[in-house]
Amino acid sequence: MQRSKNDVWVGLFVLIGAVAILFLALQSANLLSLNFQKTYPVKAKFDNVGGVKPKAAVRSAGVVVGRVESISFDDKSFQAVVTLALESRYVFPKDSSLKILTSGLLGEQYLGIEAGADDKNLAAGDTISSTQSAVVLENLISQFLFSKAADGSNVDASSLNETKKVE
Repeated sequence: MQRSKNDVWVGLFVLIGAVAILFLALQSANLLSLNFQKTYPVKAKFDNVGGVKPKAAVRSAGVVVGRVESISFDDKSFQAVVTLALESRYVFPKDSSLKILTSGLLGEQYLGIEAGADDKNLAAGDTISSTQSAVVLENLISQFLFSKAADGSNVDASSLNETKKVE
């Protein structure tokens, strides 16, 4: 009888430990966010959302002020529509702007909101019009390579012209 009681307590302890590890794994992967603050929805349109995913953080001055609720595609404007859930305790002017930023060099992407100077504040259902899309590293590299290739061809042509003049 004593052995079966110990088995039950050990089993219960192992079960609580497994639930705690699962909770920490989901929390660290940003798949579970326990937030009991009231929120209000705000939309924004981006040309490119990069690697932003639903549940990504919305930060202002490094403080998490909300989360990305959903991302959809507008087939009329051919832009991504991002719906944000901002916490009600944080209010931002209507002319605030959004940027897609990366934490670290190759870290996860999040949205950064910069407060504007308007007298009126964002309300539920408003749309933020001033947005800056994600910086895609592959696009930057290709632009750099194409500009260097163009510079190289111009230098070769100009050097050929100079050698013809000298002769």
